[in-house]
Order: sequence, then C-alpha cells, then structure tokens
Amino acid sequence: MADMDNKDQAELDPADLEDVEDVEEEETGEDVNSKARQLTVQMMQNPQILAALQERLDGLVGSPSGYMESLPKVVKRRVNALKNLQVKCAHIEAKFYEEVHELERKYAALYQPLFDKRSDIVKAAYEPTEEECEWKADEEEELTEEMKEKAKVEEEKKDEEKEDPKGVPEFWLTVFKNVDLLSDMLQEHDEPILKHLQDIKVKFSDPGQPMSFSLEFNFEPNEFFTNTLLTKTYKMRSEPDENDPFSFDGPEIMGCTGCTIDWTKGKNITLKTIKKKQKHKGRGTVRTVTKTVPNDSFFNFFTPPDVPESGDLDEDSEAVLAADFEIGHFIRERIVPRAVLYFTGEAIEDDDDDYDEEGEEADDEEGEEEGEEENDPDYDPKV
Repeated sequence: MADMDNKDQAELDPADLEDVEDVEEEETGEDVNSKARQLTVQMMQNPQILAALQERLDGLVGSPSGYMESLPKVVKRRVNALKNLQVKCAHIEAKFYEEVHELERKYAALYQPLFDKRSDIVKAAYEPTEEECEWKADEEEELTEEMKEKAKVEEEKKDEEKEDPKGVPEFWLTVFKNVDLLSDMLQEHDEPILKHLQDIKVKFSDPGQPMSFSLEFNFEPNEFFTNTLLTKTYKMRSEPDENDPFSFDGPEIMGCTGCTIDWTKGKNITLKTIKKKQKHKGRGTVRTVTKTVPNDSFFNFFTPPDVPESGDLDEDSEAVLAADFEIGHFIRERIVPRAVLYFTGEAIEDDDDDYDEEGEEADDEEGEEEGEEENDPDYDPKV
C-alpha cells in the first residue's frame, strides 16, 4: 500500500506539486493573518494598552513633524519672516471684525423698526392689515378656489367656537421649545413665566466704546417678578493674543454680566427648599433641617459665573461659560433675526438640512451595530 502511494506521488505532475505548495502557503498566510487580527483585537480590548496608546498619541499632538528642523538655516529665517507677516495679517483681521461690528450696529438700527412692529403684533398692540396678512403660498401649496373657500369657512367656524386670542400667544415660549439648544435649558416651572415674554432685543455698544452686545428680555407684568426687563451683556474683544497671535479667529467673548431678578415672595424658581434629617452623634436624636439650594431653571441664564480678573476658572465654570456664550451668540445671530421662522418650525427644518447627510451616516452605523449585536451568539436583547 505504501508502495502504491509512493508510486502515485511519483507520477504527479511537477506543476501540480507547485499548485499544492502555493495553496498550502496561502492557507498558512491566512492563518497567520487571522491570528494577527485576533491578537490585535485582544490588545485593543486591554484598558492598560489603550491608555498607554492614548498617552503616546496625546504626546504627539502639536509636536513638530521634523520637517522644519531639516530645513537649512537660511530657509528657516525666511519662514520666520512669513510668520511675522502672518501676525500682521491677524492684526488687520482684528480691525476688519471691528468694522463688521460697526456695520452690525448700523444695520441693527434699520432692522429695529421691523422688529418693533413684530413685537407689537405678538403682544396685540397692533393688528396687521389684510394686505400685511396676505401670504402668497408656493406653487405646490396653492389651493383651488373651492378648497380655499372650504378652509375659510372652517377657520371662521373655529373662531366662533373659541374666544378671540390676542396677538400671537406664547410666541417666544414656542420659539424656545422648538430650538434644542434652548429647550434643553427649559424646565416645566419656567414655562408659565416665559408665556409673559413679549420681546427679545439686541443692543450693541455705542461707537467708541469697547465691543459688546446686550440681550434685552421684555416681559409683561406678571406674578413671578416685578422686573419688566431682564438683561444679559456680553463683553467682546477683537485683537490677537500677544502670546498666541495665530489662535485669533475673530472676536471672542471675554465675559458676561446678568441682572438681578426681583422675585415675588415664594416665586423664585431658581431656588428650591429641601429637608434633610440629621442624627446627633452623642444622643442619637434626629432633627429635620430645611435648606435652600440652587434649582435648575432657564432664569439661571441671568446669573452667570463671575470671571476673575486673572481669567482663571475651574473646569465646571469654564464649561458653563462656554455653553452660555454659545447660547448668547445663537440668540443674537439666529433667534432674534428669524424668530417667526423658529416659531413656525421652518428655520429648524433649514438647520436640519445641514445635517441630513451626516445623520444618514449615523443611522447606517447604528444599523450596522444593531446587526452585529443580533449576529452575536452571546447577545441577549433582554439585557
């Protein structure tokens, strides 16, 4: 039997042997690659290895590539000259933004009469004419005369059934609730107060004064506080940092100041009362202590953390101020100029359009993750 095997092996074509050897080598290579992948996965699941890798990567951030060091001295001198030119560009850019601020102030005066009329319509101080209320729908939305008449009859019927509302009820509250950035700040106890918000205005600093802008929240008389105006002022600077001129990227907010809210007794929603039980160490007796602590509220927006002269802040305060600055800019640049579109939701749809592609990618990734979980033999959907 062994002789037959040897004979068969001897009769094999040399080319066939080469093919067999190639296949065996490929299979061996696949095994090696598979083991390497398994080893890599195991390593990447080790928290100590991940921490060491992250530390190494963090150390590389901002480190030179070595290219500059390799340049001849005469070329390095010229690069330094280019960097000095860049610093001068940064100072010119700072002046550009100062003039932009002047333009904002100029055009704010042109916008304001329109915003004032908007405010008068919202708070029922002015009833727009039929001509002002006429809105030409898009061609796709145009209705037949019969449908228009039917819709008009239905609207009149609803108006007869309901009491005639004044102005545009809950205009600004609806705007806030429609915008994620602002709705995240809202608490349920804020909403009854914001129903009394009649207008938000932006006021810029006077010519010759340091750059700043103020947000003015105008309220009708209400049971919660005696103020009719709450303000928030943001101080800005448009000049490169001497120690890091290349970081300049337009005006930055240097600090902000709020205002004092004169709360009616028992109506201050930025504070809450809690009761805690304390046990005496010696006697073992228990007493109940009442404490007043801060409470989550949109109206904390008007009491931002103080920025010390040194500019040094702890991480929590820095995070609060960063979020505060983002909100202040958003109200100034988007909410006030386009309030009615946030009220109707049209501006929100426009904002969402900017993220459609990214959102689809995220959905795909999420779907892939869910598919992987379902294909995992150890995956338990109940856990």
